[in-house]
Amino acid sequence: MGGLKKYMPITYWVALVGSLSLIGFPGFAGYFSKDAIILAAQNADIPGAGYAYTMVLLGVFVTAFYTFRLFFMVFHGEERMDEHTRSHLHETSPVVTVPLILLAIPSAIIGWLTVDAVLFGGYFDNAIIILEQHGAMAAVAEVFHGPANFVVHGFSGPVLYLAAAGVISAWYIYLKKPSIAEVFQRRFNFIYNLLDQKYYFDRFNQFVFAGSCRGIGHLLWRLGDTLLIDGLLVNGSAKLVGWLSGVIRHVQTGYLNHYAFAMISGLILLLGWVVLV
Repeated sequence: MGGLKKYMPITYWVALVGSLSLIGFPGFAGYFSKDAIILAAQNADIPGAGYAYTMVLLGVFVTAFYTFRLFFMVFHGEERMDEHTRSHLHETSPVVTVPLILLAIPSAIIGWLTVDAVLFGGYFDNAIIILEQHGAMAAVAEVFHGPANFVVHGFSGPVLYLAAAGVISAWYIYLKKPSIAEVFQRRFNFIYNLLDQKYYFDRFNQFVFAGSCRGIGHLLWRLGDTLLIDGLLVNGSAKLVGWLSGVIRHVQTGYLNHYAFAMISGLILLLGWVVLV
């Protein structure tokens, strides 16, 4: 799309609030959960904690980058729609915008109201249990002195600056210098295709799982529906009735003496059965 801000201002602002919360910008709901997880990973002493901490930090940058890549390409920059589409652009109806606003409000403020209870107030009661030998949350508690102090603490760590780097990188590459993305696409075409094709998992699923299911379905259709149901039960019963009709038709000659003979023969058989039994 591009340039949708002037056509959909309400959607723009709620998308901005959601994006800031998603990247964990200090003060927004996503910040409280994300920073708590990162602090816990940083202070954990179990095997692999260092690797997990490095990966979540990398995830901060990547999340900010792709979130604001989407935001900038949709709401800012050059308009990439045709005239027909542009003529129909407008803000969505209240049926859509009101729920968006109602979702944006807690995305901005709910962390201030619930972070203390969620982290240390037994909000999850016995649903989540931390064993005594794992002191990561105890380390988080040492630096937590209320939501305001927790927000200020965010400015002293790398999370905010990694998120800011992701936002600035997205702005520079996709708004300021779009040619950079094109250069990267050409030079790293293999990586681009790998990411664009979602590591080819969709193709794998389509070929292996969906393809095998279609094959099994086709086999069942051929054996069950075509041969058994249609061929044997439906068409087979019709052919059986037709064959029996052809046989019985020879008995129905229309001659009275044949019918009399059949009646007398039947009567003799019936009397014989009664006498013998």
